[in-house]
Amino acid sequence: MDRVVHLNELQVVGSHNSYHLLATQEERDLRRAAIGDEENGLEYAHDPLAVQFSRQEVRQIELDVFDDPEGGLYADPFLRRVTGGGPLTPTMSNAGMKVLHVQDVDYHSNCQTLKNCLRSVKRWSDDHRGHAPIAILLELKDTPLNIGNIDFVDPPPFDEAALNRLDKEIRSVFPANRMITPDVVRGARATLEEAVLEDGWPTLGQSRGKVIFLMDNGDPYRSRYLAGHPSLRGRVLFTNSEPGQPDAAFLKRNDAIGDFADIQALVEQGYVVRTRSDADTVEARTDDPTVRRAALRSGAQWVSTDYPPNSRSVVFSTPYHVNLPGPDVARCNPVNAPPGCVSAWLDAA
Repeated sequence: MDRVVHLNELQVVGSHNSYHLLATQEERDLRRAAIGDEENGLEYAHDPLAVQFSRQEVRQIELDVFDDPEGGLYADPFLRRVTGGGPLTPTMSNAGMKVLHVQDVDYHSNCQTLKNCLRSVKRWSDDHRGHAPIAILLELKDTPLNIGNIDFVDPPPFDEAALNRLDKEIRSVFPANRMITPDVVRGARATLEEAVLEDGWPTLGQSRGKVIFLMDNGDPYRSRYLAGHPSLRGRVLFTNSEPGQPDAAFLKRNDAIGDFADIQALVEQGYVVRTRSDADTVEARTDDPTVRRAALRSGAQWVSTDYPPNSRSVVFSTPYHVNLPGPDVARCNPVNAPPGCVSAWLDAA
């Protein structure tokens, strides 16, 4: 399998907002009074990343990242103050990227800083070097909150300097030989897209025990990240691009039903795709498998959910969860797997 199967010929389950924890009941009640049923979409929680890898068959995670170049911006969230909580751990006062959902109002995280999240991934990877590659999707967050006259934190923008700091933080945790980067995939080709479509992705043997970083955002973040780095030369993340662009390799298609035919076509061409099987707790509350079925059949390499195997909602109880057909952590992609592919041999963690 290590020689026959390539990175893009697998399919695995991912977790959405993999760091997210449930807010306190008092905070949830206060938010619901302000936003009504939109609060439903925040009522999910994930176990620590290592637990997701070891017990919940997860091989793709998502982290929301806020820049905090001086430290302390997110150390004393508004909602925590008004409900009588004190400042967060001293780690939140240190300079560096932070991981949370929405500043001041949805901040509970099982790994509060980007470096701590990545160190958790690396520790697990160090102990399980035979694992199929782990994809780490990063959503860059810098949107202000404007609600009445409340003085919420304004996140610093993800400008070129912040994007450079982001790459630096990642490289401080993962050495080059443990990452699959655009430079690795591009090789001698002029563009990343040309390499993906003509040469393909690294083999499974070249990818085991490694991570690959993906950018959730589109423009303007994509264009800023590409500035001075044509076709992502020297960069860490694969951008969320579109066919026909020099940086096109990874594409996000979250609507597994509406984008079904498009996803299949993209996978057949050689791109890698992330889609979702559920969103905002909607499917889970009614145990609706419709989107899940489409997502798994689409061939998207990463199918993201809030409900991986062996996890459960802490707010409502249905049997809804998302796992691959069969007992394996990774499976031969239903759209493009080569003849002779055997799912049981793809992940040796």
